[in-house]
Amino acid sequence: MTISVYIRPLVIEDAFTSYAWRNDPLIWVYTGYKPTHYISSEIETAWLREKLARPDQLRFAICVKELNTYIGNIQLLDITDRDAELHLFIGNKLYWGKGIGYQATVQMIRHGFLIKELEEIYLKVHPANIAAITVYEKAGFEITGKKNDLIMMSITKSKFVCLQNQEV
Repeated sequence: MTISVYIRPLVIEDAFTSYAWRNDPLIWVYTGYKPTHYISSEIETAWLREKLARPDQLRFAICVKELNTYIGNIQLLDITDRDAELHLFIGNKLYWGKGIGYQATVQMIRHGFLIKELEEIYLKVHPANIAAITVYEKAGFEITGKKNDLIMMSITKSKFVCLQNQEV
């Protein structure tokens, strides 16, 4: 059975779920974030409030449609008139390996290009995170180089439009 997801803007109340993810080192294996101390729901709420106020960031919750359950985050950071950096994680490990990252990535790409009118979306991924690289390539990202031992990938609006036309 395929699990369908949707993305919606993060809200402050999401901190009461996401704080637990911030304390799970398994979730952060392939990222630059390493939990060094316990993150309480109060700390997470204050952090999220500050992040949601930033005009150069769009932070979304990934939710399972059938259950209306919040299971992860996807965001566009460092947004300019032209581009933004994509970040994704599934916090609820029960949903790892279920195709959710791909669905959320495509939805966020669509939002970035059609709503925010960006020209390019880029990301950095750890070379050992084969599952993520596969998701990003399936969504249309191409490897553009390497920086600080991370793989750089990007997708342009023109490539996205081309891929959308192929699916029709």
